[in-house]
Amino acid sequence: MTTPQDLHGLDVQAHLHPYTNAAAHADVGPLMIERGDGVHVIDHAGRRYIEGMSGLWCASLGFSHPRLVAAGTQALQTLPYYHTFNHRSNPAVAQLAARLKSLAPVPMARVFFANSGSEANDTAVKMVWYHFNALGLPRKKKILARQRAYHGVTVASASLTGLPANHADFDLPLPRMLHVDCPHHGRGALPGESPEAFATRLAEQLDARIREEGPDTVAAFIAEPVMGAGGVVVPPPTYFEKIQAVLQRHQVLLIADEVICGFGRTGQMWGSQTFGLRPDILTCAKALSSGYVPISAVMVNDRINDTLTANSQRIGSFGHGYTYSGHPVAAAVALETLRVYEDEGIVQRVQALAPGFQAALRGFAERSVVGEVRGVGLIGAIDLVADSITREPYPTAAKAGARLAALAQEEGLIVRAMGDTVALCPPLIISVEELASLFERLHRAFDRFEAAA
Repeated sequence: MTTPQDLHGLDVQAHLHPYTNAAAHADVGPLMIERGDGVHVIDHAGRRYIEGMSGLWCASLGFSHPRLVAAGTQALQTLPYYHTFNHRSNPAVAQLAARLKSLAPVPMARVFFANSGSEANDTAVKMVWYHFNALGLPRKKKILARQRAYHGVTVASASLTGLPANHADFDLPLPRMLHVDCPHHGRGALPGESPEAFATRLAEQLDARIREEGPDTVAAFIAEPVMGAGGVVVPPPTYFEKIQAVLQRHQVLLIADEVICGFGRTGQMWGSQTFGLRPDILTCAKALSSGYVPISAVMVNDRINDTLTANSQRIGSFGHGYTYSGHPVAAAVALETLRVYEDEGIVQRVQALAPGFQAALRGFAERSVVGEVRGVGLIGAIDLVADSITREPYPTAAKAGARLAALAQEEGLIVRAMGDTVALCPPLIISVEELASLFERLHRAFDRFEAAA
C-alpha cells in the first residue's frame, strides 16, 4: 500500500510542478489532495478545506457532482475517444457546439474545440492571422493585450499575457504582441481622476497606440471582462464602451477571453453581458466542464467564419486542430454541465448570493493591512499593504500574500495569493452557510496575520 509519505517522496522526486518554485518544492512538499465533495476538498490526512478558488477558477459546480460523474462514466463506456478531423464527429460535440451557439452573448456562427484556455487563445490568434491573410491584408497582424492580463502559457497566449513571470527567460513576448495599460483604477488613476475619466484616458491611449502602430497593422484587441490572475481587476464604468468605439473606428477585432468569467461567475452567463462586450471571437474553458475534464471552445462570428470557410476551400483544409478537439468524453461532461447550470438555476443563484458575498468581502477593507477590496458576482480580491492609509506595499521579500494564504490553509480555507493580492472564487453551488464559514476562516487568518505583523 502506498503511504502518504511514499506519495510525498514520489511527488518531490518525479513531478515538475507548474507555477511552483522548483528549488523550494523539496522542502515545502505537496499538499496532497485526495478527494473532493461539494465545496470541500480533503487531503491525505483527512483534513477538509473549503476550496475558495474553485481549484483554479474552474470547479463551478464543486467536486463530485453526481450528474457530471455519471455523464463522464457513460461517455467512457460508450465512446472513450474519437477525433473530429476530416469530417468526423460525435453526438456529444455536435450538441455541445449548438448549445454554446445558443448561449453566446452575441450571435456566433461556429464553435471550435480545444483542451485549455491557453490553446483556445492560441487558436484565436491563428484565426485572426488567417482571417486577415484571407482578406488580402497581410500587414494587419498585431494583437493588443493589456498589462497584467492573463491569457495562458502557450507561446502565443503567454505573449498576450501581461505578467513578467510568464515572459522572463522564455524569450517572450513574440513580435506582434503588444500591451497597453491595465484598467485598474485603484492603481492607475491620476490623483482625483474619476473612474469614468480614467476609462476615457485609457481609451484615448489605446487610440493613440493604434495610430502610432498604424491601423493597417493592428488586427485585434484581447481582453478578459474581469482580469483574473492579474489581480481580479474589475473594469471601471464606461471602459469597455469607450474601448470598443476605438476598435470599431480602426476596424480592430475584439477577442473576449471568458475563460474565468464565463458561465455565471460575474452574475450573468458571460462577463461580456455583465460589461457590455460585443466580441468577434469568444474563448472559454474552465467552467465549461466545471473543470472535470479538459476542454475549451472558441466561438467566431459570421465575419470570421466566412473568411475561414472561404480560405479553407482555397487551401484545401483548415489546417489547425488538436488530437483531442471535441473529445467525446469531454464534450459529454461539458454538455451535462451546461444542463446543470440551467436545471439548478446557477446564474440566478449567483445573483442571489453576490450581494452578501461582496458585502462580506468589503468588510475586510477595515483591516489595517488592506489597501483595496474589489469584485463582482462571486469573484473578488483583497490587496495586502503595509499601511492601509498610505497604501505602502510590503517589501517583496516579505511574501505577505503567500503568508496570508498559508494561514488561511491552516484555518481550512484555500485561497490564492497573486503577489500580495489574495483572490476568492468559490464554487457557484456554495451555500449561504458555507460562505459564512469561508469568511469566518479568512478573518481568523487575517487576525493571525495582523498579530504577527
